[in-house]
Amino acid sequence: MSDCRLTTFDNPYDPFEQFALWMLFDNRNGYNTCGKIDRLTHYSDDMSEKEFDDEHERVIDEIIDNDFLNIYKKVYRNQKNTDPNTTEVA
Repeated sequence: MSDCRLTTFDNPYDPFEQFALWMLFDNRNGYNTCGKIDRLTHYSDDMSEKEFDDEHERVIDEIIDNDFLNIYKKVYRNQKNTDPNTTEVA
């Protein structure tokens, strides 16, 4: 199970360890990344934790795939990355 988040290339804050600062920067710049993820996810009460995580990552990938401004990237906690649109954090 990978722990991933969506962020923008210009956000200097770690969405895992500095979430409040990360979110202030994100909202101040009009990205509303959390709201975008929330609008696109399809969660249900009977989903397992793995299904929940898979859906979260699916939506992150969908946002990046449709990001015509190329402002978003996926970041992982404690995991090596191989995708140029991802970054390892912490």
